[in-house]
Amino acid sequence: MKFFPVLLITLLLTACTSAQLNQTMGEVNKALGKDAPLTTAEVAEGLKQALINGISNGSSMASQLDGYFKNPKIKIPFPPDVKKVEDKLRQIGLGGEVDKFIMTLNRGAEDAAKEAKPIFVAAIKQMTIQDAWSILRGSDNAATEYLKRTTSSLLYDKFKPVIQNSLNKVNATKYYGDIVTRYNKIPLVEKVNPDLTDYATNKAMDGLFILIAEEEKKIRLDPVARTTELLKKVFGAQK
Repeated sequence: MKFFPVLLITLLLTACTSAQLNQTMGEVNKALGKDAPLTTAEVAEGLKQALINGISNGSSMASQLDGYFKNPKIKIPFPPDVKKVEDKLRQIGLGGEVDKFIMTLNRGAEDAAKEAKPIFVAAIKQMTIQDAWSILRGSDNAATEYLKRTTSSLLYDKFKPVIQNSLNKVNATKYYGDIVTRYNKIPLVEKVNPDLTDYATNKAMDGLFILIAEEEKKIRLDPVARTTELLKKVFGAQK
């Protein structure tokens, strides 16, 4: 009976119509000997639980110490719009100050990532049954794209003040101000002063969505790995 979890998720992810989905669930229910058939609402709720588990994992990884700083996939670099500042400062022996700033920039993102989970969870709970089926039948990152569409604006508004406070708390703002001030004092250079908070906010969000996409892939490949009682029923893990 252990082959049923793989069979069920494969069928659900490739089904194209409500009739096919209902037929698939009926066949699995029959094969598993279930008295009460699965409903579309139960399957949708099971997907929500799986996504919330994935979101929790992604947010937790991002908010840990070095969650951004030591993850090359999401590490926030020196602002590319002023890359010339970094290059020039390293040339004149101030590479240590630049490295310190980059570390504090990522510390700010790690601190702010703690605020992401409630926003994502709220969006998932508001997901309709139609949304759930679209995600199940969609591409490997369909859930991530759904969250981008439904949370980006709110996430930015929530993240920006937190990022600002976080950058101040870890002295990233001060380090950046010192770096820019030193750079602007170099003869003949074009003065710079980009919006550090906006840059850090967007990069922090990008990093979270990268981690969420990775968690979504795990859910699709091995749904039972993040099981709850409902997921056991939905994905056919029960004997």
